[in-house]
Amino acid sequence: MSPRKRPPWPLAAIVLAVAVLAVLAGRSPGVYRAMLEHFHPRELLAGGNSPPAPRVSPETERLDAAALELAARYAGEHGSLALIVSRHEHIVFERYWAGSGFDTPADAQSFTRLLAALAAGAAYSYHLIGWPDQPVSAFIPEWSHDPRGEITVRNLLQMTSGLAGGRSSTARDLPAALLHTPLARTPGAVRSDQASDPQLLALVIERASGQRYASYLSQAIWRRIGAADAWLRLDHTGGTAYADCCMIAHQGDWIRIGQLLLRDGNYRGDEVIRPGWVALMRTPGQSDPQYGAYVRVRWPMAAAGHEPPAARDLFAVEGEGGNRLWMVPSLELAILCTGSTAGRDAGWDDNHLPNLVIAAARDALPPAAQPGADISAIVPGH
Repeated sequence: MSPRKRPPWPLAAIVLAVAVLAVLAGRSPGVYRAMLEHFHPRELLAGGNSPPAPRVSPETERLDAAALELAARYAGEHGSLALIVSRHEHIVFERYWAGSGFDTPADAQSFTRLLAALAAGAAYSYHLIGWPDQPVSAFIPEWSHDPRGEITVRNLLQMTSGLAGGRSSTARDLPAALLHTPLARTPGAVRSDQASDPQLLALVIERASGQRYASYLSQAIWRRIGAADAWLRLDHTGGTAYADCCMIAHQGDWIRIGQLLLRDGNYRGDEVIRPGWVALMRTPGQSDPQYGAYVRVRWPMAAAGHEPPAARDLFAVEGEGGNRLWMVPSLELAILCTGSTAGRDAGWDDNHLPNLVIAAARDALPPAAQPGADISAIVPGH
């Protein structure tokens, strides 16, 4: 995968300091609030601050506890901060390191951009976005007579806008920088892992909703899944939120996102996003079938020493940092493993940990025997 952009080193140092100190502070909100004062400029992403899904024993959900311990051992050996496993909307296993816990604030890393795709799904659900292939010129009149106006919402979701560069995190005016970014290639032709696409998608959401991105994201997604208050970085005080990086959130809250994805936009009985949007997110892109909308949906032939996925319908949120979120719809499994922003070590295998958890499911079937294992059956319309 192409590397994700890094914030400038002073900000990175601040984020790292906040994360480390928050770990040391454990669940003390007063200490954390004091430390957050150093994270500037920022905007509150208001959450619902509700309890997480019920916790039950692994055996209740037909998961072998000893196998989950093997997964935890592997996670711990590779510098993880948390491993949380959910099945059928229950939390069945948790293990934390370095004094952290479910409520420890941490750098969201590449999970941040996923929220733009989910917010776009909510906007589509309420007809603020007309259809996935709607040109962005419908929301950005500055491009109404510009070839860039032909970029579609789907292009932004699949990171195939064709815009040049767009990896800088130093702009003091993100919208202006975006609107002055030229096309480098035909939209839809080539996938390029760059910040400009989720950032432009966030701008589309702001224009479509008439709200600030943080406000709409809170209303449409974050509060409805009960997540705790979080913070987005701004380009300047009172300015625009970064949509591709630089978010601080409670690390355990990302298991809620996994549960939302597993249930096709439904979170514990609440239809947060219209059914079918998550299937669209999981649809392999034409330019790079390994990826859908900020999620990985296919893996090439395993490299030497690395395993193929143990489930054909596995999909994942991953990136340059150490955070990972895997979903297996056929087993209703969500697996969250957080780690350092520095990324994973050379001995880490991205498929080994989810494979261990999949093997823990007593009702798991071999990949070839799973009903609907063919990708065209898993992802409608492919």
